[in-house]
Amino acid sequence: QVHLVESGGGLVQAGGSLSVSCAASGSIFDLNVMGWHRQAPGKQRELVALITKGGITNYADSVKGRFTISRVNTKNTVSLQMNSLKPEDTAVYYCKAEARTSWFRQYDDYWGQGTQVTVSS
Repeated sequence: QVHLVESGGGLVQAGGSLSVSCAASGSIFDLNVMGWHRQAPGKQRELVALITKGGITNYADSVKGRFTISRVNTKNTVSLQMNSLKPEDTAVYYCKAEARTSWFRQYDDYWGQGTQVTVSS
């Protein structure tokens, strides 16, 4: 089993910055794509950003130029630096990782428990 634990988040005023981090642990043989999703009240969960093992990134249009995703492969961690935050960025942010627990198994998706980010106007 693979466990993802998020940290960071909190409350910030519009225009401010926050960061969230996620650490993967457990029976990890290999981590593939890692990323962040978010879910605002009454809305569907949406992709925010993802990063491959090789460092290729992809961002939702709504956060391009403001958010930066990074990872440290040797520590099985992924982070999201969020700048110029807007009230519409308010949501629960979830870490997601594609992971294998052994060489002969397929990749499965794992999710963290989520961390709240609130941006006040």
